[in-house]
Amino acid sequence: MPARSLCVSFLRSLGQMTEIGAAGSFKELVYVFFMVKDAGLTPDLLSYAAALQCMGRLDQDTSTIQRCLDQMARDGLKLQGLFTSVPLRQEEQAVVLKAVRKAQPTFSPPPPPRPPPQVNTSPLLREIYAKSGPVSYPKLHLPLQSLQKLFREQLRMELATTVTVESVEKARVPTEEVLQARDTLKQLRAEWAEALCLGLQELKASEAQAARSCRSTIFPYLCVLSERELAELLLQTLQVLPPQGESLLSLAQQLGLRVFNRHTVQRKQLSSQVRALQRRYYRYLHLLASDTQVAAPPLPRQYWEALGAPAAPHEQPWPLPVLVQLGKKLAEVLVEVVRMPGSLVTPQGSCTLIPVLYHVYSFRSFRQIGILKPHPAFTELLAVAAEHTLTFEAAEVPMLCPPLPWMSPHTGAFLLSPTKLMRSLEGTMQHQRLLDSCPPAELHGALDALTQLGNCAWRVNGRVLDLVLELFTAKGCPRLGVPAPPSEAPRPPDGRLPPSASSAQKAEVRREVARCLKVAREMHSLRSDALYRLSLAQHLRDRVFWLPHNMDFRGRTYPCPPHFNHLGSDLARALLEFAQGRPLGPHGLDWLKIHLVNLTGLKKHEPLRARLLFADEVMDDILDSADRPMTGRKWWMEADEPWQALACCMEIARAVRTADPTAYVSHFPVHQDGSCNGLQHYAALGRDSVGAASVNLLPSDLPQDVYSGVAAQVEVFRRQDAERGVRVAQVLEGFISRKVVKQTVMTVVYGVTRYGGRLQIERRLRELSNFPQEFVWEASHYLVRQVFNSLQEMFSGTRAIQHWLTESARLISHAGSAVEWVTPLGIPVIQPYHQDSKVLISGGIQSLTFSQSGDTTQKPNTLKQKNGFPPNFIHSLDSSHMMLTALHCYRKGLTFVSVHDCFWTHAADVEVMNQVCREQFVQLHSQPILHNLSRFLVKRFCSGARSPKHSKNVWLGKLQDTLKSVPKTGAFDLEQVKHSTYFFS
Repeated sequence: MPARSLCVSFLRSLGQMTEIGAAGSFKELVYVFFMVKDAGLTPDLLSYAAALQCMGRLDQDTSTIQRCLDQMARDGLKLQGLFTSVPLRQEEQAVVLKAVRKAQPTFSPPPPPRPPPQVNTSPLLREIYAKSGPVSYPKLHLPLQSLQKLFREQLRMELATTVTVESVEKARVPTEEVLQARDTLKQLRAEWAEALCLGLQELKASEAQAARSCRSTIFPYLCVLSERELAELLLQTLQVLPPQGESLLSLAQQLGLRVFNRHTVQRKQLSSQVRALQRRYYRYLHLLASDTQVAAPPLPRQYWEALGAPAAPHEQPWPLPVLVQLGKKLAEVLVEVVRMPGSLVTPQGSCTLIPVLYHVYSFRSFRQIGILKPHPAFTELLAVAAEHTLTFEAAEVPMLCPPLPWMSPHTGAFLLSPTKLMRSLEGTMQHQRLLDSCPPAELHGALDALTQLGNCAWRVNGRVLDLVLELFTAKGCPRLGVPAPPSEAPRPPDGRLPPSASSAQKAEVRREVARCLKVAREMHSLRSDALYRLSLAQHLRDRVFWLPHNMDFRGRTYPCPPHFNHLGSDLARALLEFAQGRPLGPHGLDWLKIHLVNLTGLKKHEPLRARLLFADEVMDDILDSADRPMTGRKWWMEADEPWQALACCMEIARAVRTADPTAYVSHFPVHQDGSCNGLQHYAALGRDSVGAASVNLLPSDLPQDVYSGVAAQVEVFRRQDAERGVRVAQVLEGFISRKVVKQTVMTVVYGVTRYGGRLQIERRLRELSNFPQEFVWEASHYLVRQVFNSLQEMFSGTRAIQHWLTESARLISHAGSAVEWVTPLGIPVIQPYHQDSKVLISGGIQSLTFSQSGDTTQKPNTLKQKNGFPPNFIHSLDSSHMMLTALHCYRKGLTFVSVHDCFWTHAADVEVMNQVCREQFVQLHSQPILHNLSRFLVKRFCSGARSPKHSKNVWLGKLQDTLKSVPKTGAFDLEQVKHSTYFFS
């Protein structure tokens, strides 16, 4: 990597390094600083702030400081800018000021500017931020002292940066062989830690020499952690490396990120931030605790804001090339240094040391990639030792106290661990730049919704967990979503063939070996995922915990902890329930029953009353499932969502067996799902009466099923073609069903192409044992065409809007820009699809080349921009609807969480949530969404369309005409949604 491109980035670490005393001599820092000048590059204010921090902390003489200030003036930079334009913490500013005053004793920094009052102007949020009107924000069920204790536990966990939990994998009997393996590992790790420290010292010395020679160097980044801390990080990485290995590129990026995260936590620990955070958080808990009161309670973000000074400047992220280069260097030290005796490979082996890690090349998806793979003997040693712990990064584990309220794009969620408000691929910076340039008040709706979602307290459903663990520690049960252990993986055939074997036989053996290895890799991945989830669930059993949230670039929300949350599979959701219970009340038990029937998938087309009657009819099966889940009639196992159905059976059983079911305190989350939610938004945008009826925007006695409707319309077309003698239409008689068309209908709204839709239908046809397989290709082509024709017939407004969005994106992209818009809640969105730029990191055991599709210096990827705009725009609308529902439910005192278009609350509150959900959908779509989008796009992309004389202006004129041609809307009355029982159900 060119020194020129990294010099300034390196300088940003100088002040940090001297702060923790890990940088070595000041002389080496100066080498790096003045390398910028030698490269002909002008340092920016941040560079000078870093250099002055070094000088202030190391108490440099006046002449050195004055030389720096003189150079700064020659570069045209004003001294006052260090205190007004550079994001420095209070103590960092004090150090810079100390250095400046040593050379210029009379210097005084300008006073900080007073921020203007912030008021959110969105008409959709007017009621949320109104000073008047009744509110009943929910309180947590825990008293102040308990919450303060939980905060201290969480703080200790984040300061440690990692969390160790007991594994739920079946423990091996501690035989002599097992104990010996554990002793061997313990001894080897102690030796490896020392060897790694020496190897890292040598690497630092080499990188320091590179800095002196004005060559590319990662020296400052190596210095932010001690050798002991880096060695510990590398040994943790070695511990979790899968037997099949991991790509060097992926491993390098992970290592670089972990160094950055630990460094960020250390920076906060070494400053006064941790003590200030504790004082402020203790006061913040008065808003949430069950035994404290706050006069005229505001929203959590508003209360936190009122408690003290604004947050310290955030840590600037390191560039992706730096992360990868740093991680690659560390991985290479691990490969070079970590060795084990050859005697561990074979009993008669020599004592010569052999590498624990090997660098090999392998093909993955037709690409050759470099992989770091552990020696089979090391993998075997780990298996024999069967150590019973797993280590996670602190930010991978649910929080033990309520998250920090989101205050800005950089501040919120975990106490110390850095978290992005908007998740994105590493190295993609355009989202962050948009958020930083957005007026802070415009983000308040999103910030408050994310805070509300994160403030929901959870607990583990212990009875379900016990049953899952019983299966997991046996041989799994893939049918119920419990992965089997590696011992159940298919064994590859013996590769030895007689010399007379034909080339076809050899090829067949190779294919079978490849298939077995692929299955084994998939089984290992699924098993590891389940192991992490179940181990964390066991670790958090009998605890209350929280799931901080952030969002993607479209505004869709996600829990930050990746392994254990409510966004996963049926099994993952069944393990969770609300920590805070609510009495069922008069209708709560009915909603539990309806929810159970929904989970079975048995009465999708029946009205709610029929579902309720069905639940009463099968009450014996429900109670049998609750009492004898593994030994009874196992009715629950036949449900579409078996584990959630079982959890619901258990909740119903407890409720009906109490003296007064209305007083039963339920912790169970009840879901309400949107009915093909993407099409609901399209139908509302286009005021499409026919489409609205198909997706339950109109009131009806029975739930409408759009998939069955499309299948029926396709059957009409098929019958007409069959009568005209079309052969494929005749072959398809009796085979067109809801199941065949469902996936394609569901994904058309999210931009699936005819090619993708054909593949989906082909898979469904191949699943039909009695369908003539020789017609699959022809039939799938025919059906995808008829599905699109049917949707055009049923959702004419939808297709017109999709076409307008697609054509607008195509023209914007051809003009050289990525598509941008602002969601109705004020979140700025930009599509991160550009032509790939290649980054090369050469040297070492392997040169790494990786692509960055989010590089804004590259041209937009027109295909991805135009295909992505319709689904991404609709996703930004469904996230706006969810956030509005969340904020209004919070205002009414409800517990509310969501999985995109699936809304969860207590059984007692389903009717209130349903009312809010419908009101906010109507409120959202009462805005002129498409006209607002048109005005924004014209202003953003057509400001240069003046005269038609130049070809560029002709193009801009065409773009402007297209953007202004907003599709016409129909006559559907949005108010009807408020009375539709099956809109969300």
